[in-house]
Amino acid sequence: MAKKVETSNLEVFENPEVLEEKLSEATDFLTKNRNAALVIAGIIVGVVVGYLTYNWYKGSQDDEGQKAMFTAVYDFEADSLDKALKGRPGGMGLLAIADEFGASAAGNLAHYYAGAALLKQGKFDQAIEQLKDFSSSDLLVQARANALIGDAYMEKNAVDEAISYYQKAANYKENKYFTPVYLMKLAVAQEKAKQNDKAIDTYAIILNDYPQASEVANAKKYKSLLEAAE
Repeated sequence: MAKKVETSNLEVFENPEVLEEKLSEATDFLTKNRNAALVIAGIIVGVVVGYLTYNWYKGSQDDEGQKAMFTAVYDFEADSLDKALKGRPGGMGLLAIADEFGASAAGNLAHYYAGAALLKQGKFDQAIEQLKDFSSSDLLVQARANALIGDAYMEKNAVDEAISYYQKAANYKENKYFTPVYLMKLAVAQEKAKQNDKAIDTYAIILNDYPQASEVANAKKYKSLLEAAE
């Protein structure tokens, strides 16, 4: 039996005999694996069509969702929380918008507003659920959502969970405006959890990294009290 000679891609194009052999191999493979090839082709087509359909659906949903959000956000800003959450005649509420337009940007944002409204109403478990369904790459809003989840857990006296979400808020796209606020919440939660050494370190981050922040005065005071108590 002759030894099979390996060929390069360049040789395939330069040598007609080798090219004919490669085409024959491909034909044999497709003949023997026709069903598998058809399945693979069907999956590829399905993925492409699904992707295009989803993007069309998401775009059309967003247009409708944005219109529905207008009244709900107005009620939220006016502190009419029941109307904001449940809607009014002729206008959908945040909960319905989040449910019906969940695949769109408007539906996603509705989760955030609904979570904030439920937190104000003292419905902490529902607030956490809505806020966890929200996601954003925005510089500020995602960190704010994490901090609100932390607030809800603090109200439930689930301090370890609160610490986790305050840490996420503080670590998310750090900036001089809001990061000190989240660090302050984190340090207070750490104190409540009797993690005094960690709280001291967190206060120190505020003092050292954000010396112009309005939280500096309290951070210095609370840090000194903890150090004096050791």
